[in-house]
Formats: sequence, C-alpha cells, structure tokens
Amino acid sequence: MILFTQVVLAQYTNVINSNRPGFSESPYSVGTGVYQLETSIFFRQTSIYPTFSRPESYGVDFLFRTSFFKEKLELNLNFAYQNEQVSFQNIFNSSYNKTGFSKLTVGAKYLVYEQKYTDKSKEIRSWVARNKFDLKRLIPSVAAYAGVNTGIPEDIYKTNSFSPKAGILLQNDLTNNFNIITNIYYDRIGTELPEFSYIITATFSYNNRWSIFIENQTMLDKIQAQSNIGSGIAFLYNRNIQINSSLRLLTDAKSSGFYSSIGASYRFDRHLDKVTELDENGKPVKNDKSFKVKERKLFGRLFGKVRNVFKKKGEKQASGTSKLRKQTIESINKNSTNSNNDAELKPLR
Repeated sequence: MILFTQVVLAQYTNVINSNRPGFSESPYSVGTGVYQLETSIFFRQTSIYPTFSRPESYGVDFLFRTSFFKEKLELNLNFAYQNEQVSFQNIFNSSYNKTGFSKLTVGAKYLVYEQKYTDKSKEIRSWVARNKFDLKRLIPSVAAYAGVNTGIPEDIYKTNSFSPKAGILLQNDLTNNFNIITNIYYDRIGTELPEFSYIITATFSYNNRWSIFIENQTMLDKIQAQSNIGSGIAFLYNRNIQINSSLRLLTDAKSSGFYSSIGASYRFDRHLDKVTELDENGKPVKNDKSFKVKERKLFGRLFGKVRNVFKKKGEKQASGTSKLRKQTIESINKNSTNSNNDAELKPLR
C-alpha cells in the first residue's frame, strides 16, 4: 500500500498573531494548543469639564487568548486594572483617586467564513496576470463575536453591570503586506445605556519584523459620542514575542486629550499539526480492521493455528505498513520543526 500524508493548518501561524497595539480584533484565532497573553501599560489624559469627569488615568490592560476545541474557535478574557482621577468642577474644584478594575469581559469568536486567495507567484507566463489585483480580496473573512461584561468593574464606570456584548469581525487582506480590519459591536445590551461602536484599522508591514497601523474608533450611546484616532508600531522580537507602542487623540462633545501605550505580547506555543493519512487515490485512510482478532468458538480455536500459518505473510505486510506510517509521521514532524526554525519571521495582525 502506498501512503501519503497531509498536514492540516487552519488558524495557526508560525509566528505570533497579535491584535496589539490596536483596539480592533482579527477574525482569526490563535490556533489550538496556543496560549497567548497581550499586555499594555497605558496613560490617558483629557481636559476637565464641568460637574463630573475622569481627566487622567493609568494602568495595565490584559487580553488572554486560547483555542483548544476547534481551530476556528477562540476563547478570550479581557480585563484592565487602573488608577483613575475623578474630578468635580463647579464653584469649587475637587478630585480624588480610585483604583480598581475598569473592565472584565469574557468572550469567544468563531470564524464563519475564510476568504481564500489565488497564489499568483507561480504565474510565469504573464507579468500582467501575476501582478493583477485579485478581486476576491475585496471580500473579507468574517467572524462572529459574543461576550459577557461580568459587572465586576468599579461603580464609576458605565460598564459596571452584567450584560452581553455581540460583534462582527471582518478582515480584508488587500495585499500580502496590507490589510484592513473592521469591527462592529453592540455592547451593554439590555442595560439603560447600550453602546454601538465600530473600529477600522489599516495595517502595513514594512518587512518581516516591523509594521505600522492607523486606526479610528467611534463609540455612540444616548448620552454622547466619543471618538479617537491613533497610530502605532509593532516589532516582532522573535516567533513568540511582539513589542508595540501607540499614541491616540481623544475627542468627545465636552473634552479632548490623548492616550498612549506601550506593551508586549507573548505566545506559549504547544500547537500540534493534524496529520491525515491518504492512500494513492488521495482519500483518507480508514482504520484497518481486517487484522482485528475476533473471539472464536470451539472450532474457530481448533483451526486458528492452521489459518495463522497462511496469515503470516499478510501480517508482515501489515506490520511493514504500520512501520511506514509511523516513519512518515515522524518525518513530517521533524521536517515541520525544521521548517518552522528556518521560516521567515513576519508580524501578523
């Protein structure tokens, strides 16, 4: 029997795929067996406006991502712990500081549709055909997001009540080095202050290690509209570590200010490729049950030894086939490891 093998790769990438330093989220998961922590230290400052405001804050933001059920499904936990200055401005000015959780959200996303692109690098007959824009790139990959705001944050935040959150995540890879991510969210569903928001992020990779982005985020509720526009840079230190920084301008109806951050993302990679054995016709090999030992009755046991004489040759062939399968899988794992070590590094979002 001739055996072939096929390595199945879906969401997993050879290098870390971090959402930072942007606020948007890619529709792709980190891949099964991957545990990823994306952190940032931030500082925010805005102008003080009458009555109640939070003009200054600093803290840390964490996003934990993993996938262990399916390649297309990711589970994540997002929380921030910060120190906030709370100010009152009326006849007299006063302020105090409060420290605590500003958000704690548990969520999941599932890749509903993944857009495939034609590999034109192998087109050697026509320069025009090789460099022609692929119209399929205008159709984005799509993921659905569902999460829950736990209600743990302090009472100075509007998100302090238990409420669901839903969203749609889109990504267009317009070229191999340039992509656009769009997120649309409906947050705090069922509360007195639901929020609609969207994020649009454009990312460009200069080379295999450096990339930059520009991003707009707008949040709307029945009280006010808030918006920010920012830019940042990311550096791929190695396969599992990414370092990033960003700066944003904040605006709303009453104040303006800025937001800055610096952070790092780390990936603990225990991903194993799924190997599917194929026969000479390219079809998956099913478990061979022809050599399964069955219970025999009296006459079966009496003539068992006679039948075994004629089966020895077949058993040797089966043993050789099993050995070939084992050697093939070991060879693939070895080659996969070597290729991972030699592959080019490229930061992804």
